[in-house]
Amino acid sequence: MSLPHPDPGFLTGRLLVAMPGIDDPRFERAVLYLCSHDEEHAMGIAVNRPVEGLTVPDLLERLGVESEIRIPRDLVLLGGPVERERGFVLHTDDYAVEGSSIPVGEGVTLTATREVLQALASKARPRKSLLALGYAGWGAGQLEREVRDNIWLVCEPDEALIFGDDHDHKWSMALERIGVSAAWLSGAAGRA
Repeated sequence: MSLPHPDPGFLTGRLLVAMPGIDDPRFERAVLYLCSHDEEHAMGIAVNRPVEGLTVPDLLERLGVESEIRIPRDLVLLGGPVERERGFVLHTDDYAVEGSSIPVGEGVTLTATREVLQALASKARPRKSLLALGYAGWGAGQLEREVRDNIWLVCEPDEALIFGDDHDHKWSMALERIGVSAAWLSGAAGRA
């Protein structure tokens, strides 16, 4: 199912790929999935920033979520610098919590409730998912300026870029998807 973009100028459901030389080390070589973007704000989750040594089963156990199944040892990701203690699950649209899950792109849904954590530990789990702590956020017009200033490139997502576990190569994979080689990029943006 393809979700229409409410306005072609908004980027919900797309990936942001950090340009080399980004001034914020928290986003160096980052790939972010945009869950929300409108005239007032934007919100995204980094899909290639694993939290060192923390797996989904470990986190669920710490949170007291009992497992009905053997949970895959996927890494928990650092979704961004905002509200790092809050969890967000991006997942395929074969799972949803009525009133809590938000469709954000083609085949992708965002849920941030305890029900989705329980689903991750059960047979009702989504086909693909990632659990992230925190998110990246922008105020009105901020993301649009950053894209115009060549801080971010925009890329159409696919399941490997969103849900794949090759976190070390997602940045270069996203660049390749838009026809750019990392070797060609410079940290200095220019204006013609």
